[in-house]
Amino acid sequence: MSIRIGILGYGNLGKGVEKAVNMNPDQELAAVFTRRDPKTVRIASEGVEVRHTDDLEKMTDQIDVLVICGGSATDLPEMTPKYAALYNVVDSFDTHANIPAHFCHVNQAALSAGKVGIISCGWDPGMFSLSRLYAHSVLPDGHDYTFWGRGVSQGHSDAIRRIDGVKDARQYTVPVEDALQAVRDGLNPQLTVRQKHTRECWVVAEDGADTARIEKEIKEMPNYFSDYDTTVHFISEEELLRDHRGLPHGGSVIYSGQTGDQKHVIEFSLKLDSNPEFTGSVLAAAARAAWRMNLDGQSGAKTMFDIAPKYLSPCSDEWLRAHYL
Repeated sequence: MSIRIGILGYGNLGKGVEKAVNMNPDQELAAVFTRRDPKTVRIASEGVEVRHTDDLEKMTDQIDVLVICGGSATDLPEMTPKYAALYNVVDSFDTHANIPAHFCHVNQAALSAGKVGIISCGWDPGMFSLSRLYAHSVLPDGHDYTFWGRGVSQGHSDAIRRIDGVKDARQYTVPVEDALQAVRDGLNPQLTVRQKHTRECWVVAEDGADTARIEKEIKEMPNYFSDYDTTVHFISEEELLRDHRGLPHGGSVIYSGQTGDQKHVIEFSLKLDSNPEFTGSVLAAAARAAWRMNLDGQSGAKTMFDIAPKYLSPCSDEWLRAHYL
């Protein structure tokens, strides 16, 4: 029997989840939910209904896992606990500083409902989180470094778009090359967040908007920009569509450790043509895990740390042992 997936939100990430679900033989897209008028939303999957979010209250018997594709700034802190009281849920909450609080809120709702809520899935947090954990477990005497980009951050771009007077925006995270090379050389430098990355913002302002205020709000935004050297460029909508249409991203987790007097460097890297499509694929795998874990009697909030690797795969235990072990 296929796992019935619901998608809440049909932006770039929701479309990425849709593609992933349609590629997985053990999953089927049951419905897409939107806060907009459903008649105005056209999806790629034929024969799948688009419903208003109000309908989520009455469709608990038709969906096995709800994948919530909202922004971390304002959507997910409200949506994920709300719907964890009704469904097994998965989200991509990526405000690292607020993950512990988000976990607690989702955990309370999911435990009460007997559901599983997997939060902060994607590549960071998510796959990069696992890389950091595995490396530290193997080499406890060491240092981990994470570099992101150069690429478009969906969460940071969304945070800019929430500012009054902003019509559209793209935010690029850019590693500082000297810092990256020092880490790869095993020098174990002490780096602040400002020394590791810079941020570039390309912003389309609404007509008549106060661009000086917008730039100030961006640069002073806590958890997103205040700790970084940030450059803000105001451009036309045509320029944004022409020069910043794609959503590439990637990065590396580098861990430098030692065993006695021997040094070792572990590096896990990703180069992604499409951030939302790759993140959507991770969410689809996590949805499979949420369903399986709930069937096994588990409930409450979970992260990638809590998922046995085999729960993520559509393959049997026998196949995994024969081919991947």
